[in-house]
Amino acid sequence: MALVLQLRSVSGLRGKGDRIAKAAFRGLSFYTRVLENCEDEAKFDETFRWPVATNIDGNEILEIQVFNYSKVFTNRLIGTFRMVLQKVVAEGQLEVTDTLIDDNNSAIQTSISIEIRYQALDGTVGTWNDKEFLETPSVHLEGDGRYSLETDSLLSGHRHGSDVSPGKSNQQSTERSFRRAGKGVFSAMKLGKTRPSKDEHRKQDDPAVLETEDLDRKAMRYGAGLEPDTISLASVTAVTTNVSNKRSKPDIRMEPSAGRPMDYQVSITIIEARQLVGLNMDPVVCVEVGEEKKYTSMKESTNCPYYNEYFVFDFHVPPDVMFDKIIKLSVIHSKNLLRSGTLVGSFKMDVGTVYTQPEHQFYHKWAILSDPEDLTASLKGYLKCDIAVVGKGDNIKTPHKANETEEDDIEGNLLLPDGVPPERQWARFYVKIYRAEGLPRMNTSIMANVKKALIGENKDLVDPYVQVAFAGQKGKTSIQKSSYEPLWNEQIVFTEMFPPLCKRIKVQIRDSDKVNDVAIGTHFIDLRKVSNEGDKGFLPTFGPAWVNMYGSTRNYTLMDEHQELNEGLGEGVSFRARLLLGLAVEILDTTNPEINSSTEVQVEQATAVADNCSGKMEEFFLFGAFLEATMIDRKIGDKPINFEVTIGNYGNQVDGSSRPLLRRKKDGGDGDEEESELLQNSSEDEGGEDGELVSVSSSQPMKPLVTDRNYFHLPYLEKKPCIYIRSWWQDQRRRLYNANIMDKIADKLEEGLNDVQEMIKTEKPHPERRLRGVLEELSSGCLRFLTLADKDQHHSSRTRLDRERLKSCMRELENMAQQATALRSQVKRNTMKDKLKLVQNFLQKLRFLADEPQHTIPDVFIWMMSNNKRIAYARIPSKDILYSIVDEEMGKDCAKVKTVFLKLPGKRGFGPAGWTVQAKMEIYLWLGLNKQRKDFLSGLPCGFEEKKIPRGQNLPSFPPISLLYTKKQVFQLRAHMYQARSLFAADSSGLSDPFARVFFISQSQCTEVLNETLCPTWDQLLVFDNVELYGEAHEMRDDPPIIVIEIYDQDTVGKADFMGRTFAKPVVKMSDEQYCPPRFPPQLEYYQIYRGNATAGDLLAAFELLQIGPGGKSDLPPIDGPTDMDRGPILPVPLGIRPVLSRYRVEILFWGLRDLKRVNLAQVDRPRVDIECAGKGVQSALIQNYKKNPNFSTLVKWFEVDLPENELLHPPLNIRVVDCRAFGRYTLVGSHTVSSLRKFIYRPPDRKAQHWNMAAKHLNGYLAMTSRAHRSRPTGEIVVNMEPEVPIKKMDTMVKLEANSDAVVKVDVTEEEKEKKKKKKKGGGGGGGEEAEEEEPDESMLDWWSKYFASIETMKEQLRQQEAAAAEAEEKEETEIGEGSKAQLKNKDKSKAPKDDKKKKQQPVPELPEKKNKQKIDELKVFNKELETEFDNFEDWLHTFNLLRGKIGDNDDNATEEERIVGRFKGSMCVYKVPLPDDISKEAGYDPTFGMFQGIPSNDPINVLVRVYIVRATDLHPADINGKADPYIAIKLGKTDIKDKENYISKQLNPVFGKSFDIEATFPMESMLTVAVYDWDLVGTDDLIGETKIDLENRFYSKHRATCGVSQTYSIHGYNTWRDPMKPSQILSKLCKEGKVDGPHFGPGGRVKVANRVFTGPTEIEDENGQKKPTDEHLALAALRHWEDIPRAGCRLVPEHVETRPLLNPDKPGIEQGRLEMWVDMFPMDMPAPGPAIDISPRKPKKYELRVIVWNTDEVILEDDDYFTGEKSSDIFVRGWLKGQQEDKQDTDVHYHSLTGEGNFNWRYIFPFDYLMAEEKIVISKKESMFSWDETEYKIPARLTLQVWDADHFSADDFLGAIELDLNRFPRGAKTSKQCSLEMVTNEAELPMISIFKQKRVKGWWPFVARDENDELEITGKVEAELHLLTAEEAEKSPAGLARNEPDPLEKPNRPDTSFIWFLNPLKSIKYLICTRYKWLIIKIVLALLLLIMVALFLYSMPGYMVKKLLGA
Repeated sequence: MALVLQLRSVSGLRGKGDRIAKAAFRGLSFYTRVLENCEDEAKFDETFRWPVATNIDGNEILEIQVFNYSKVFTNRLIGTFRMVLQKVVAEGQLEVTDTLIDDNNSAIQTSISIEIRYQALDGTVGTWNDKEFLETPSVHLEGDGRYSLETDSLLSGHRHGSDVSPGKSNQQSTERSFRRAGKGVFSAMKLGKTRPSKDEHRKQDDPAVLETEDLDRKAMRYGAGLEPDTISLASVTAVTTNVSNKRSKPDIRMEPSAGRPMDYQVSITIIEARQLVGLNMDPVVCVEVGEEKKYTSMKESTNCPYYNEYFVFDFHVPPDVMFDKIIKLSVIHSKNLLRSGTLVGSFKMDVGTVYTQPEHQFYHKWAILSDPEDLTASLKGYLKCDIAVVGKGDNIKTPHKANETEEDDIEGNLLLPDGVPPERQWARFYVKIYRAEGLPRMNTSIMANVKKALIGENKDLVDPYVQVAFAGQKGKTSIQKSSYEPLWNEQIVFTEMFPPLCKRIKVQIRDSDKVNDVAIGTHFIDLRKVSNEGDKGFLPTFGPAWVNMYGSTRNYTLMDEHQELNEGLGEGVSFRARLLLGLAVEILDTTNPEINSSTEVQVEQATAVADNCSGKMEEFFLFGAFLEATMIDRKIGDKPINFEVTIGNYGNQVDGSSRPLLRRKKDGGDGDEEESELLQNSSEDEGGEDGELVSVSSSQPMKPLVTDRNYFHLPYLEKKPCIYIRSWWQDQRRRLYNANIMDKIADKLEEGLNDVQEMIKTEKPHPERRLRGVLEELSSGCLRFLTLADKDQHHSSRTRLDRERLKSCMRELENMAQQATALRSQVKRNTMKDKLKLVQNFLQKLRFLADEPQHTIPDVFIWMMSNNKRIAYARIPSKDILYSIVDEEMGKDCAKVKTVFLKLPGKRGFGPAGWTVQAKMEIYLWLGLNKQRKDFLSGLPCGFEEKKIPRGQNLPSFPPISLLYTKKQVFQLRAHMYQARSLFAADSSGLSDPFARVFFISQSQCTEVLNETLCPTWDQLLVFDNVELYGEAHEMRDDPPIIVIEIYDQDTVGKADFMGRTFAKPVVKMSDEQYCPPRFPPQLEYYQIYRGNATAGDLLAAFELLQIGPGGKSDLPPIDGPTDMDRGPILPVPLGIRPVLSRYRVEILFWGLRDLKRVNLAQVDRPRVDIECAGKGVQSALIQNYKKNPNFSTLVKWFEVDLPENELLHPPLNIRVVDCRAFGRYTLVGSHTVSSLRKFIYRPPDRKAQHWNMAAKHLNGYLAMTSRAHRSRPTGEIVVNMEPEVPIKKMDTMVKLEANSDAVVKVDVTEEEKEKKKKKKKGGGGGGGEEAEEEEPDESMLDWWSKYFASIETMKEQLRQQEAAAAEAEEKEETEIGEGSKAQLKNKDKSKAPKDDKKKKQQPVPELPEKKNKQKIDELKVFNKELETEFDNFEDWLHTFNLLRGKIGDNDDNATEEERIVGRFKGSMCVYKVPLPDDISKEAGYDPTFGMFQGIPSNDPINVLVRVYIVRATDLHPADINGKADPYIAIKLGKTDIKDKENYISKQLNPVFGKSFDIEATFPMESMLTVAVYDWDLVGTDDLIGETKIDLENRFYSKHRATCGVSQTYSIHGYNTWRDPMKPSQILSKLCKEGKVDGPHFGPGGRVKVANRVFTGPTEIEDENGQKKPTDEHLALAALRHWEDIPRAGCRLVPEHVETRPLLNPDKPGIEQGRLEMWVDMFPMDMPAPGPAIDISPRKPKKYELRVIVWNTDEVILEDDDYFTGEKSSDIFVRGWLKGQQEDKQDTDVHYHSLTGEGNFNWRYIFPFDYLMAEEKIVISKKESMFSWDETEYKIPARLTLQVWDADHFSADDFLGAIELDLNRFPRGAKTSKQCSLEMVTNEAELPMISIFKQKRVKGWWPFVARDENDELEITGKVEAELHLLTAEEAEKSPAGLARNEPDPLEKPNRPDTSFIWFLNPLKSIKYLICTRYKWLIIKIVLALLLLIMVALFLYSMPGYMVKKLLGA
């Protein structure tokens, strides 16, 4: 099925140059490589191949052109060779040497030599062999010849499409020798297997599985000796490629999921705002999600308010609606009850953007606020917030809320998705609406009909307008009255930041109506699909292109039940209209003064576009044939049924759209037929001689026949009805072609990935080879796209988006091909999983790229009509059935038989109604240009005659009205139904009575009903006789129809309930084949069962379809069932197919039952457990009184059963709990199915191997394994050195600790360093420059919280390191991908490096220059999840099985598992092959009654003291209207119920409880601990916020010893006292005894030996008085902390810890309501009593006093003008307060009339405050409002604000500037006023920072700043201040007065006299004025006057003197 050309050489060329040749056939061209510097002959030697889908016509032409190649200019044509293929078609192979002709068609001297081969479709031409071309791999497709074997088999044409023609012979070409056969796993389902036959005469047809040695040989040949692993086995292991040529895959998921409402919760925390623009404002933040608004409280006079308020919005809407909602955060200034306030700035983002973030959240990010009213302004400030969007079942990991250091790096933490630049500009979005057509009739107003009757005026009954919504704004066009084809030519302009954070633009055509406007259709433009953000990307652009809108059916009713579909929710069920629209985006230049700065939506006129802008009108032809219509739902009734096919409005007869869509006259077409003429078989069918045909769009009505109780079928038999429709559309096929190519690559990739996963799941060998094959197919597919998609580049109607999309797709695919090739070389067994994830990403990307945003041809709808009512539909995308001559471009269902399941429209299809199939159709569709229509029948099963309508009889290309099949094959189908498992519980008992119904063609059969089971083993063979299939026999072999299997639950009354459905393909045996391996007998396989979209179990079955030959049934293989079974008429599954069984013993450990709920309102009193597996089972002992003791008296029982050898086929095990009532009645309580026995199978250990593994593992493991130490030990011992461990180096994080000192402790010191430190107490300061050395914290100052905060710091550090390590690994990987094969060798060495080494490498001990030494604090382990997840639910030997209640009602099908749980069974099981292995039974102390469960504790009731510690809760869900909650703790265990109501914490969502509770309990009766957090309410009942449940029993009995965590160190006093009543040594000996471990042996020199491990450590302990005593406890503790390393008995012990548990609320299932940090200790009462509980009460804040002395100001800007002199002056005063205490602000006195900006104050403020050192927060308690009941505690950062003001007598004071100092880190003040600069504020990062809590006293100059008109910061003054911090005690000792008062008064400032107001002392003022201002002027004037006088005197007296001198007088 291909034309192959070998271009050998071109000779007789002139001159010397670079040559290139181009070969073209049927519009597809290939280029050769460039031959450089060739003279007279160019030897190309290249092979090109064109896969052909239709036979080549004898007069088609092949063209070859030869060019002189030029890099710069266009290539110059040398000559052309054209050849008519007549002779080639006749002979099949031809060698030609001929001259070329030039442009003028005259021959030139150059000649060309080629060879052509043609393989016809019908195999009429002699065969030839691919092999000859393999030697010369085609360069243009595969750059690297190394892998040519693999790629050749895949590249050329992918040979999967329509490559079989009518009458195809059996003896096919070797073309198919590479066709892969095998198992078909269709996207999530299997359709049986096609196994290759071994018999020789078919070898050529199907060598699907090459033998491996064969492969190795080839590998040597082509791979230059590569090892076989690097050769891809794509062609070998492609197990699942669909062999089908004529059938496409059915889609298995039935139910539409779109449009169904779900629960969502949007939680937003507003933390603080910074740098708000404006002076001294009172900001409020408004949080708006969709329509809902909430406000924070108001903060007074600050530009950086701190809120820390939490808001939650709950929604119950469909996902589409949810993700389009806009989150808007706006900051409003001075809002109060009366005025709405002024907007400072706002930020918008849609919910979808948040949801697509990792973890669905932004955490601690800064939103940039901008003012939508003013585009030219820069940003208006920043708002720090957390935003999270949670859907049902998402769990959000919030980073651990520890003492966070305030991240001041705003720019680095902006609230923007990755890849969005921080500087966003304003842009205009122009949505251009041109025109629409094909609108439906919208109003059936009576008046319109009356008018029509009276005046005959027939108006279009719709008044359309278009509404566009984007980013929370809406705009609409004008209304076009009464028009089905409205013309608007308007554009709607949105102004929004670019890139926008809202993803979709919603365009809706609406119908204007007096009462209410309704939507006609909706389209969403996804901006991600119409733009590309890469560096070669493009701005959003669209069209002008048509978009199709779909919605409800077109028959108008007043109350349309499917109206939601028109709003864009759910899948549209009918074509509504199409709209021509465009989109353009222009980035605004905001500096341009003329710009219109409004952001309101504007509507303007747009220039109309030419008619042909969206493509040339072409006539399309759609053909369909209905081959089968079965499984028609009985509910429809037995009225005649017909099917209608529509494309757009063409073919739609029921609601006859009164005019054709397009008047073809204006498009230069011919004929103007009205659509209303399309009557069914009108006699005018022929419109002239040219065979002009009129569409036939629906089949003839036909009465259905009964198949069985649920379904009808239509008896088509050999006569198959056809439909055909002509329609006219703009020809934009290229868009669809490109999408198809990508879709096919993606389908292939998905199939391959499913395969790989299947192989991993079923543990088939070498999945990595398959993955390599998949990657290779991917890269070759991508490269193929590049050659194909580049074709019609110069199409007139291509829009900008078409061009840009093509470029970006080509870039992406090229890139993907490279990555795939690189990945391929890296896929190894161990890297498999990670690589699989990467490949999954490729798949998503491909699917994203393939989705074409600009529509072309509307989708095809197939409606089933009964009695002319529309019942059910199927929607088929037009691209899937679009024809192209190029195989890859063809739609995946074009010219194939597709199985389609019809479904109910709209909401009716939700839920169970949507699960019943409405009808199953086998339909064949072909859509293409009318002129290409000659082979539209090519893909139909062969052997039919066409029946045409009379006028079309003798026209060959005229479509038939029906097909009459003459060829008929008879088959027998055998369905081997073995077993199903994990079915859905359909009865109230929690079980089902399942039976399966198998449908094939129009027959159906049922298996027997098995009662009360979820895992039926039917073991039944169903035989369908005389199955008639139409078509050629050999086609059936490859393409049998599919089988549908439905599982039902039999009910005694009423109809059976549907439980799920699956599909399968049978293995086919033709009558001439042998029934022998490898294809027969078929193997059992698992088929996934679906119920709606949810999986509902698996079916284990096999299906074979056997042709009944001429000899009748006697030739069929006999059915040989097992002989010992007598089941009457029921045939069991025959021997070769049923699994091989062997004898297993199943031992069950019965421990007890817990939390059984009532059954039918009665308490469960005497329960029993029944265990059943594969028909055998055992019953537990009866619990006599469940209330008194819910444990079983007999612990272990067993039964034997025959199970399949193959573990994958093991049946599930059922656990059922029944309650034994009086009179022998039983009631089922609940049941549980263990679907896989795998984890319970006991495999005897391989002795030798194990020992060595353990040893080797530990050899690598430890640091102290020096070879020296080894030699001196007896063999086999392993020494573990337990010196204090090397700490993880903290990244200099300060851990603030607080008891009653202000110590700050760092946690990275080892012992020796401590010693050093003690020696040199002086130890100078490193660190922050001149930081004062603080006194070392003393043991007594540390408390439990010190330990806690230090641990959290460690935890965060580890997380950071993990992230860093992960990032590093990723980078490494990327570089490796780059290096490709070079990396392979390295990898091998790397992979040998033991795991432990890697761990060591990850945590290097950095040799950093030693910062100041801080003390080492003992830490505990903080788990940021539940302890259970860390320790595998503590199911090390005792498992918990949830018992589920039966049927969930149909309505709450999505009820969570939680709601169905009726209790829990505790126990375990062990499965092993029968003779019990010796090593167990022979072991010492073996007790046969316990079987495999040796050494389990007794299950008698035991009294336990339970001590619950509650540390704190975080992120609670607000419960009150004010967005807060008043939480308190409630604990329930058995009958104990503690409500700590009086200690509620007012208005807190992050309360610190710090409490412990002691409860005495008796296991097993009281073992479920519930810790709940309630919200206290003054009136009414308290609300539950959330609760968490802990199963204490599993913890108590676990080997992980979860009763009391093992601390890091052992100490007997202080904050880290040992909590357990047993000392470490006692615990160790107990563990050794229980685990039968030799030891512990304490030796001299600090060593202890346990088994063959030796631990070393310190041997002394200090008591309270500092006395040292010898002790073994440290050693024992070292052994305990490494207990997991002890061979055989070892396991990890639970460390001392704090766990973080999510709080859940039953009303909001699955959505976390906050988290609780806590831990539980348990102490058995028969042991010594434990000590008192640790005190973890919250630290009390410490009282401090901050004294601030404002000495002077300088250079304060001058605000006032003097009345008389016009001079500038200011009346300065300074105001100060601590953040959060605005009401306690303090002012200095006023320095009047400062003329220089200097002010002298000497004024003291005193601010007392409470401070929590550990959290660096000030604690304020105050009433929120006058109505509040109690005080609320706030924690806010410690910040001091100083402001400078200008005092005015009569008007308000003027604000001049401010500075805010964070008392923990603020810049050191400048020494003098001169050195004080703006840098101190703007450039904080580089300045040394100090903390007042360390320095205690600081004095210096700081700048005051404010923003000028341009929003720039400017300095407005300087202040000299002194800050002095004292503790409350110190303040009491040395009191100081406010202002300048006693005690410790300050002296009066020395202010210049002018500051007295001038009229009090005018002379002074004048003196001062003159002196200061004019002093120099006066001096200069005086000097000048003196000079003048001297000159004057000189002139005056000179004449006299002269006379005197002259006269000599």
